[in-house]
Amino acid sequence: MAGGGLQGPALAPPSFFPAAGGKAEPGAGPAGRCCMAAGPGALAAFPGPPASLQELPFPPQSRAGVAPGSPSGGVPPATDLVLGAAAGCLACLLTNPLEVVKTRLQLQGELQPPGTYPRPYRGVLRAAGAVCRADGLRGLQKGLAAGLLYQGLMNGVRFYCYSRAEDAGWTGYPGGTVAAGAVAGAVGAFVGSPAYLVKTHLQAQTLAAVAVGHQHNHESISGAFESIYKQHGVAGLWRGVTGAVPRVAVGSAAQLATFASAKDWVCERQWFGEGSWAAVLAGGMVSGVAVAVTMTPFDVVSTRLYNQPVDADGTGKLYRGFLDCILQISSKEGLLGLYKGIGAVYLRLGPHTVLSLFFWDELRKMVQHQQPPGP
Repeated sequence: MAGGGLQGPALAPPSFFPAAGGKAEPGAGPAGRCCMAAGPGALAAFPGPPASLQELPFPPQSRAGVAPGSPSGGVPPATDLVLGAAAGCLACLLTNPLEVVKTRLQLQGELQPPGTYPRPYRGVLRAAGAVCRADGLRGLQKGLAAGLLYQGLMNGVRFYCYSRAEDAGWTGYPGGTVAAGAVAGAVGAFVGSPAYLVKTHLQAQTLAAVAVGHQHNHESISGAFESIYKQHGVAGLWRGVTGAVPRVAVGSAAQLATFASAKDWVCERQWFGEGSWAAVLAGGMVSGVAVAVTMTPFDVVSTRLYNQPVDADGTGKLYRGFLDCILQISSKEGLLGLYKGIGAVYLRLGPHTVLSLFFWDELRKMVQHQQPPGP
């Protein structure tokens, strides 16, 4: 349908959440079933599926009722930057323990054949218990400050970039939403990469008896940034970014392509009321299967590249880069080595998506209530 072959009514940016009384908000898609969905550790815009094959996306057109520079229901992109950052941070507070568990599982048995190394971390629940025994309950929130910084930077930039793409009409083309979400996620991942680097270092640190992966032994988040900068300069802060960008881009694209369809599939079976948070969570968990299978290999590679030791000039001692990391893991740990920590990845996706949506929507409502009424 690209090139304007199919014309329709003016498009307005979608909103997932129905207004009071169950009616779709102005500018919503079919049945008001559109949303802003979170990616892996992040938040990205997401459209609801067409109600029929005839209701395919139209080319970009003017959006009635929305002032220029104020897409997505009248909230400017700069405001969405702040709201997206805040929503991601609030969700991170509740899902960070799974990030700690995931990091330990992905570093366990690094470049060692299966069955030849001790396994202090076995499965999500037992791994969480091992973290608590070694580091106390506070150990489940290791790297939280760096995680909050990453979520703020990545989600804020991601929301801003997507809002700009939406305002320019790029998301009106077939496939434009997925492409815009993936590109926006990649830009956000690049900007937030130093925070993710430090987060990975801090979450891997533990007692020697249960340590996995290289131990960087940072004292604090500020000490970690200072140490990395002094040893390797600004470039050292972006070490491992070659794994982070494809991780977020692939995760965003996979979730953008599956979330709404999965949510509608759940609603069609009448397990939960349409538009309820239970339906969104269930849809997120169903979609999470596809996202986890697609994204986990990139997640493992990203964790390994961030955490590996480096020599004086900043060159990795274990992996030369993204492709070398994939090849080494596949050859030494087997293909299943690329799926270490998939349980934690999956269990985090649904709750993080819903929490991010919830916090983003509530914050956005607060901002809209503060805005003066239109003419």
